[in-house]
Amino acid sequence: MRLSFDALSGIFSKVQNAFAEKDGDSVIGVDIGTSSIKIVQAKRVRGTAVLETYGEIALGPYASAEVGQAVNPTAEKIGEALVDLIKEANVTAKAGGIAVPLSASLINVITLPTKDPNDLASMIPIEARKYIPVPVAEVALDWFVIPEEEAEFLAAQGQVRKPNSTDVLLVAIHNQALAKFETAAKTASLTPSFFEVEPFSMTRAAYEHGTAPTMVIDMGASGTRIYVIEFGIIDVSHTVARGGQDLTLALAKSSGLTFTEAEVMKRDKGLAGSEVGTAALDFMFAEARRIFLTYQRKEGKSIARVVLLGGGAELKGLKEVASRYFDAPIMVASPFDKVAAPAFIADVLKSAGPSFASAVGLALRGLQK
Repeated sequence: MRLSFDALSGIFSKVQNAFAEKDGDSVIGVDIGTSSIKIVQAKRVRGTAVLETYGEIALGPYASAEVGQAVNPTAEKIGEALVDLIKEANVTAKAGGIAVPLSASLINVITLPTKDPNDLASMIPIEARKYIPVPVAEVALDWFVIPEEEAEFLAAQGQVRKPNSTDVLLVAIHNQALAKFETAAKTASLTPSFFEVEPFSMTRAAYEHGTAPTMVIDMGASGTRIYVIEFGIIDVSHTVARGGQDLTLALAKSSGLTFTEAEVMKRDKGLAGSEVGTAALDFMFAEARRIFLTYQRKEGKSIARVVLLGGGAELKGLKEVASRYFDAPIMVASPFDKVAAPAFIADVLKSAGPSFASAVGLALRGLQK
């Protein structure tokens, strides 16, 4: 686990007691990653989202692996981990959202030659077949119409949009992924209110949205996801098959350490004095820079900022390394800023924040329902 829940239990009780007058139901956001599960419980209090508790548990031990290693446990093992996490973090809510990884979904912006809502409803399932590489029966489809003003902004500079057309954000999630998460949730006696593709929940909590494009770099254990997002719409998505686990393996090999020892060293010291760690990051950021420059050249727009999030974004010295690759401000996500919490745990939340972006974003959406 990230922190000792015994040590944090007193903090959580103080968080809950710090707000005596409460309204609305508590909701949870659950982010099931490749190396850990993150959970956030929040409640609406006088119009403000209030953090009630949060926690993280490593999945490695549930799949005969080490803490920090990327694994693919069964739904039942994920459910066991959820049960332990809920108990240790004092989670009381049962309903909320669960994140679906981008690898189990497909996102496309499609243009349809009509503005009639009735025509859209009938055309979208048919049109979706052109963009989904599996039978439509094997996925759950969702979509929403992009407002005209936003569609104009999303168009590349100089591009003329077709008259009497509608831009639609199409999302498809594989039924097998949904079934796996539903089974895990049932094992933990949770009732998912909704499922959401990870980039949407992450960006809801990671930064304040504006009209200019933003690059988001999500540094997970098994891979790094790179997005360019404008108006909350994903213009570009790309996955680099390098992540935090690769940094740990490189450090372990160069220093003659076990995986566990190298993981502890990485978390404690970051990139300080580690040429191996820096070299491993260079590949990720070089690929992100290529996407950064290609997007700006192709779309004729400047990317306003680069946001780092995910467990890898907690690495000490990472922001300084990233700044060498991008001609834009670099920021590390601080999603817990979107919820109210007592000041005495602010430093803990700031440190843990980058890896909780998706879980916080899910909870925020749950509070909007």
